[in-house]
Formats: sequence, C-alpha cells, structure tokens
Amino acid sequence: MTFRGRVRYHKEAMPENASASSANAYPKPSVTVDIVLFTFTEEALRVLLIQRRREPFAGHWALPGGFVDENEPLEAAAARELYEETGVQGIYLEQLYTFGDPGRDPRGWVITVAYFGIISADQARQVRAGDDAGHAAWFNVYNLPPLAFDHERIIRYALQRLRYKLEYTGLGFLLLPESFTLSQLQAVYEIVLQEKLDKRNFRKKILSMNILEETGRLRYGDHRPAKLYRFTARAIELEKARRRFP
Repeated sequence: MTFRGRVRYHKEAMPENASASSANAYPKPSVTVDIVLFTFTEEALRVLLIQRRREPFAGHWALPGGFVDENEPLEAAAARELYEETGVQGIYLEQLYTFGDPGRDPRGWVITVAYFGIISADQARQVRAGDDAGHAAWFNVYNLPPLAFDHERIIRYALQRLRYKLEYTGLGFLLLPESFTLSQLQAVYEIVLQEKLDKRNFRKKILSMNILEETGRLRYGDHRPAKLYRFTARAIELEKARRRFP
C-alpha cells in the first residue's frame, strides 16, 4: 500500500463529522505510575521497595507508586507518589516504559507508566516510609523478595536501561562518591553490568571518554597508592542536560 493510500484509509476511518465525545464510547483503563529508584551502597546496586499496607498484595514488597489523579500530569503523579510513600523529593525521574498487559493488576484493567531515577548513598539514607506504606527499604537488585504485580519485570527493564546509559554517558557520577579510584569505578561497572571487565581495557576506554580528571590526591591502602579521580564538571553538566532533555 502506498503512503497516499494509508492517508486515505485513515480519513475514511475517522470521518470529519465524528464528535469528539465519541471517545466516551470506548472503555477506559485506570492509570498508575510506578517508580524504580536505584542507589549504590555497601558495594551493591540497590532498588527502593515499599511494603504494601492494602490489598491486593497486602504485606508484599512493591515499587513506590499509585493511581494518577484526574487531570494530573504523569510526571507530577510520579513525584507525588514517591514523596508520599518514601519521603524522597526533588529528584530527576526519567520515563521508562508503559506496561499494560491484561491481568497485570487483579483490580481490573490498569496501565502503569514506569519511571526510574538514581540517588546518592547520602540521599538514600534519608528514605522513610510514608502513610501509604508499611515499610520502605533498599534491596540488592540481584536478590529481590517476591514482588507484587509485575514489578519484578519493571525492575529488570529499568536495570537494562541503566546498563545502556552507563556505557555511553557520565551517569556514574550518581553512583560514586565525589572522589574515587579507577578500581572503585570498575567495581561499580562490573556490579551493574554483571560481568568481569579486563582492567587494562576498562581503564583505556574510560579515560578516553574524557569524563574523568585527576584530583591530585592519592588513596593509601595495603597496596601501592592509587590516584583519586572525579567526574569533570563538563561531564556532569552534560549528563544533567541529557536527563533534563532526554
């Protein structure tokens, strides 16, 4: 079929005299938001979960989230639910994916728009359970408890997005302290990517990206002193720009 034919078919399917209110004739799903929030603490990549107080899945662990209010923007709903259930606010959340498989929610036809974000270890220690959650806690993303709904699938999807972004952006500045050794940086990459990386190749690649700079200081330990690095101001600003304008 030619492009012209597709346009003609579309016009026939949507007659010009169709009333805007005719959309009311179609069934409408409920809409929720779910938030996948990562942090890196105690040499592990962790995800924030809340314990549900209400059915369905009362007592089960789940992602922070809830129903979108009428006329509420999705981004505002995600920020609101995250704050109400965990006390976390003022962070950047990136839209991840929309999940709408029939039967994903026993309450009926519910479509969820998932978001994900990353916070520092210092911010992670400020998390508290809100009124809508029994508890809030950080779990190793590779050792999760049984989860409500399809939240394990959503977390796996967010983890894959994180891996992609880590490979080509300066996103690592959110997962590390202000200064770090190349060995520390490699350890973070290996844990997130779940693969062992060749030390020489990793250092060659990461230094060629021009996202790191030496601090001029050394870290002393059992072995010879190691140089301390930090992400450059330019790399951090570029990453923040990507997050503002994905």
